Amino acid sequence: MQRYFINEEYWGENELAIVGDDYHHIANVMRMKPGDQIICNHPSGHAYLCIIDQIDDQQVYLSKLERLDDQVELPIQITLIQGLPKGDKLEWIVQKSTELGVDSIIPFNSARSIVKWDGKKQAKKVERLQKIAKEASEQSHRTILPTVELPHSMQQILTSTKNFEHKFVAYEETTRTVSTKKLQTYLAQIKHGQSIAIAIGPEGGFTEKEIEQFYDANFQPIRLGPRILRTETAPMYFLSTLSYLLEETNLS
Repeated sequence: MQRYFINEEYWGENELAIVGDDYHHIANVMRMKPGDQIICNHPSGHAYLCIIDQIDDQQVYLSKLERLDDQVELPIQITLIQGLPKGDKLEWIVQKSTELGVDSIIPFNSARSIVKWDGKKQAKKVERLQKIAKEASEQSHRTILPTVELPHSMQQILTSTKNFEHKFVAYEETTRTVSTKKLQTYLAQIKHGQSIAIAIGPEGGFTEKEIEQFYDANFQPIRLGPRILRTETAPMYFLSTLSYLLEETNLS
């Protein structure tokens, strides 16, 4: 069944409306008719089974049938801090990390990021990434729409994550350190409802200065297995492991 995220302003007590791209998808791509049912997600994270009452040339009008009790979200709040990668890798990272349950994605202007976003184009790039996150959320039947932030500086990142309960930085040098604790050791400390930040470097990784800044802000260095992972692979490794431990075992 098709699923759509609807902005707060289009929700009434028992009725709602769909406009814009979602209207086009319903009316012109899916060619739905009055009487067809879809699932609509409220910004609060609640999902509702709805029935189409009317379709005009600009809006789809619907009525709520019932609230659904979908339990599909990770039991924690997780923010991915991603060093800006080359090409379209960030689009892929946003799509896949959304499917794996991330709540927020913060692009990071790391010292070794080859790509430097033009200030005038940042908003348009983030708008596209947010659209990718929305489509991935609908495809994976999520009830919460992740946010994609404008690129942050190091100081902005350290400020925004100051009160997080768990903070990690993936640093390739930990892979070469025999005494490094295994990832499970750190993740076993996480409890349901807590907040987590994971920082992933761009191609080439973080500089020593950046790592020192993360350490000073109480980020813990972690290893993601014994091999060096690409910047687009590392967040998927972490998120998949986190999902397994928190959702498929009785660890927490």
